[in-house]
Amino acid sequence: MAEADRQEIKVAGMNCMHCAGAVTRAVEAVAGTAYVMVSLETACVTFEAEEDGVVGRVKKAITAAGYSAT
Repeated sequence: MAEADRQEIKVAGMNCMHCAGAVTRAVEAVAGTAYVMVSLETACVTFEAEEDGVVGRVKKAITAAGYSAT
């Protein structure tokens, strides 16, 4: 992957700012992510993937944090 690629993943189960914070921390902890933004209103997380395979790792991190990622 030559440059960062903007990605958006729907997240089910976020109900409050605490949930949004948990998802933010989970995604930020994944190597190869940058500029993570979580929206309760749209129930999604947007981030830049700086390398191949990041999206799959982000989905696993969101699931491990207790939420569903699609």
